[in-house]
Amino acid sequence: MAEAGTGFLEQLKSCIVWSWTYLWTLWFFIMLFLVYILRVPLKINDNLTTVSMFLNTLTPKFYVALTGTSSLISGLILIFEWWYFRKYGTSFIEQVSVSHLRPLLGGVDNSAPSAANAANGEADSSRQSVSECKVWRNPLNLFRGAEYNRYTWVTGREPLTYYDMNLSAQDHQTFFTCDTDHLRPADAIMQKAWRERNPQARISAAHEALELNECATAYILLAEEEATTIVEAEKLFKQALKAGEGCYRRSQQLQHHGAQYEAQHRRDTNVLVYIKRRLAMCARKLGRTREAVKMMRDLMKEFPLLSMFNIHENLLEALLELQAYADVQAVLAKYDDISLPKSATICYTAALLKARAVSDKFSPEAASRRGLSTAEMNAVEAIHRAVEFNPHVPKYLLEMKSLILPPEHILKRGDSEAIAYAFFHLQHWKRVEGALNLLHCTWEGTFRMIPYPLEKGHLFYPYPICTETADRELLPSFHEVSVYPKKELPFFILFTAGLCSFTAMLALLTHQFPELMGVFAKAFLSTLFAPLNFVMEKVESILPSSLWHQLTRI
Repeated sequence: MAEAGTGFLEQLKSCIVWSWTYLWTLWFFIMLFLVYILRVPLKINDNLTTVSMFLNTLTPKFYVALTGTSSLISGLILIFEWWYFRKYGTSFIEQVSVSHLRPLLGGVDNSAPSAANAANGEADSSRQSVSECKVWRNPLNLFRGAEYNRYTWVTGREPLTYYDMNLSAQDHQTFFTCDTDHLRPADAIMQKAWRERNPQARISAAHEALELNECATAYILLAEEEATTIVEAEKLFKQALKAGEGCYRRSQQLQHHGAQYEAQHRRDTNVLVYIKRRLAMCARKLGRTREAVKMMRDLMKEFPLLSMFNIHENLLEALLELQAYADVQAVLAKYDDISLPKSATICYTAALLKARAVSDKFSPEAASRRGLSTAEMNAVEAIHRAVEFNPHVPKYLLEMKSLILPPEHILKRGDSEAIAYAFFHLQHWKRVEGALNLLHCTWEGTFRMIPYPLEKGHLFYPYPICTETADRELLPSFHEVSVYPKKELPFFILFTAGLCSFTAMLALLTHQFPELMGVFAKAFLSTLFAPLNFVMEKVESILPSSLWHQLTRI
């Protein structure tokens, strides 16, 4: 019975909502009909005549002031709307309408799910947003002391944001600490050092830890932050390697004795892999590229499961420097798999290899006459695939936007990843003759294949909408963040811009040509009310005069 009563109330409520939704037009016409019938008792005609006489007595100066004031007010609204859109990415009027006015007017989504389903949907969307905007450690991140700090000394600008450095601090605590650190004094000091915000305090803590013991993580901190050259950093990393290998061998023998020993061994493994990868990067930066490639290959064979460091991206860049394109293709064959996460490095390197086969002889004029060959079509499709994954990269490769130092963390498919890729790989594209020309001729064609407005992707998942916000947190304030897709101007900005321009033009014309504008206004009003007068005359001619007389007497 209770369920039946609830169902009846729901049906009654839906009927009332339906009546308010569809019958308001009928009530509107009924009100218009009543006003027309009561026009004599209400003296509507006399009032209209009085208003028209008053308007005829107004001078052109009044209309100039009226249109000028309207133009000023709409201009102020336009300026505020534009400022709000530039700062928050949305229209203030639209936001207020959706957030406050729509609930008051009873705007309800009839297809809204139940409360439980809505909660589940919100949870799913939040999980999707988090996964889309996951921030990754930059595999090719620079050295803080030897590169980032040198940039600050020269330019006076900070290349890293607080958000980026805070993420690095969290990474260090995850990789370089464990629950048993308090049992060893040097590791206990370093555990506090990784949480310290002041760089000098971190460096002092690392020196203090080294006075107690040969601590690998202390050497890592000094190599990253205190060393002012790559040579100094390499020396410190070699000392860290010696200490780290000893800790790794000891913990490897005890890893099966308990959960604490297993956690310690995991920490020592992370430390050892990090040191060897950074040593390989030092060798690459110092010109010993073949040595760096060997170190990276050995590291990937020794620890094949530690894919979180993305060492294959370091290997790809080093192999491109050696112009070992066959080895690059072999690495891509392993990692450019549908089941593995993609990156700009993988997609654009694959495009570079296919472009290399045809770019030296490619001519857009010849291609337009004879059509694209199979190899050229494959190269263009690879470029389109790469651009769809990260549409920000081509502007940096084509030097349409200036590069900055890459951050320590990147957002895949975002501007930060594009900067990190182009910073290291621009030289490889320039080395391949005609590759940048082919990219310049074909990359914009990608956007004709992607559905708009981006409900679904073409080869990848739809482009995430949160990249701009995350990139603004990762990139310094002096860099202009690349935004995709470009935001369209809201309707109210266009409307107020048109209203401001139109009223300003009316004010100018009324001031310069008052008589002509008066004639124009009268002609416009008479034309505007001509259909209404025609309808009224037809109604009076159709209705019987006796009925019409009785209705007007009511």
